[in-house]
Amino acid sequence: MSDSEPARERETAPESLAGSLSGSLSDGARRLSELRLDDLLVELQVRMEAVRGARDRVHRLLEAVLSIGRELDLAQVLRGIVEAATVLVDAEYGALGVIGDDRMLSEFVPVGVTDEQWAAIGALPTGHGLLGELIRNPAPLRLADLSEHPASHGFPPRHPPMQSFLGVPIRVREKVFGNLYLTEKRGAAAFDAEDELVLSTLAVAAGVAIENARLYEAARRRERWLAAGSEVTSALLSGRPRSQVLELILEHARAIVSADLGLIAVPAEGTGRLRIALAAGADAEHHEGVLLPEDDGCITTAFEMRELIDSADLENDRRAVPERARWAGLGPAAAVPLRTGDSVHGVLLLARGKGRAQFGKEESSSLMGFAEQVALAMELAERRSDAEQITLLEDRDRIARDLHDLAIQRLFATGMTLQSARRFVEHPQAVERLERAVDDLDTTIKIIRSTIFGLRSHEAEPAGAQALRSQVVKAVEGSAASLGFTPALRIEGLLDTRVAGAAGQHLVAVLVEALSNVARHARAAAVDVHLVVTAEQLTLTVTDDGVGIPPGAGRSGLKNIDERAGAMGGTLDVGPGPRGGTQVVWRVPLPAPDSYGDPRDAAAQ
Repeated sequence: MSDSEPARERETAPESLAGSLSGSLSDGARRLSELRLDDLLVELQVRMEAVRGARDRVHRLLEAVLSIGRELDLAQVLRGIVEAATVLVDAEYGALGVIGDDRMLSEFVPVGVTDEQWAAIGALPTGHGLLGELIRNPAPLRLADLSEHPASHGFPPRHPPMQSFLGVPIRVREKVFGNLYLTEKRGAAAFDAEDELVLSTLAVAAGVAIENARLYEAARRRERWLAAGSEVTSALLSGRPRSQVLELILEHARAIVSADLGLIAVPAEGTGRLRIALAAGADAEHHEGVLLPEDDGCITTAFEMRELIDSADLENDRRAVPERARWAGLGPAAAVPLRTGDSVHGVLLLARGKGRAQFGKEESSSLMGFAEQVALAMELAERRSDAEQITLLEDRDRIARDLHDLAIQRLFATGMTLQSARRFVEHPQAVERLERAVDDLDTTIKIIRSTIFGLRSHEAEPAGAQALRSQVVKAVEGSAASLGFTPALRIEGLLDTRVAGAAGQHLVAVLVEALSNVARHARAAAVDVHLVVTAEQLTLTVTDDGVGIPPGAGRSGLKNIDERAGAMGGTLDVGPGPRGGTQVVWRVPLPAPDSYGDPRDAAAQ
């Protein structure tokens, strides 16, 4: 037993050592496997977080695509794209630059910078430096430090500091519409490849959304132009006053193209120059009624060339050097002639403030089409007016002929009968009544003669030999170029018979001055000219429905009229009209009338 026990111990000792060693190895393997499992679990968790983040990012991308795709207003679409881009790539600042026809930035939509900051920075970028790099090379550009790029020119004063940069182009039907610019990656030193991929994907969706918005905007614009042209044509052909039609044209054109200032210039009769008949918008009062110089710029060029003339900066346009101060603060502008064939009825100018977008090709094309439609309607209305005027003149000729051939002859015959009957009457009162009846017939014949002359005053007369009534009519009709409409004219009494010499000269001068004052200051839609001639007095009344005379306004034109009244021993009264506006009443006495003469002299003429 004793011999066998040590032997057994010797036999079991190696087994115990092996078992101990095996146990140690098993524990180490177990611990190692546990460590690897922890690492695997951590790595799995990291990857799950990455997958979850990627999933959330894809969801945000899809939401952004759906969000910008639902909007149809182009301005809202552009801003929505920039806002979605800054959220998707965690950028502090973002912007979208729209490329114009001149390969520069025509619009710039920033996000992350306040209005106060932009105002402090100054003018918006136009596409030089690093921003222009994507215009010249339309491909994604990712930089850890944008200042190190060769095209970087630094920042203007008071510009927020920016370092990391990511830019991608936006294409619409294979044409580069603009670029997305993102700066200052949050939580990282630079944008990564995944950010670039997400932004490039958004840019593809943005191109589709922009195209849809542009198509919708173009359709709406065409619809508005057609509606505006139809309304203007209807107004012209219905006989509405020309001034109201011009206001309608200007109102629609300014609203459709979002212009800050709109002008309509028409030829000023007898000057060979253009006069601004109507102005609306910013500082309109500084333009209305102004007689433009021959080398004004866009307006006169459009009138002479008979084509649309545009300007990127109206204030500094080289064609408008003499009138540069007049266009202060105005940037993009388009002047389009109102033409039909070889005739140009005027020029429509639309201008936007500095810093605003230029007029695009579609806008210019639509504006030109609208102007041609309006000009055609104006020509049709003028021809219709001419036809009505010819009919009116023919009626006047017929009435004048009938009055001369029938009424005057019968009155003359009646007068001769009364004169021949006088020798058979001996009663003093009967003789007096017969003589008074003959005098009344004489006066009636002279009134009819004056009426006949007025009806025929449209006929051509030698220069310097025009009757006073004809001069008055021409003065009223000549004011239509500056007023935008023809004033109403009423004449009562024997104007050509009773008013002559200095009184007639003063009358025409006062009438022209009064109508000129209305054109320059009143902004009236209607003017009434009323002439009354009695045996003792001549009265001229000019009434408008304009803005009236403001307190403290200059009265140089009225001073001239007042002096002419004083020279003739007359008076001038100025005040508000019966329905607003201003009423000018000019009165001068007339000398005692001469003898009417024998009725046979009147009948002979």
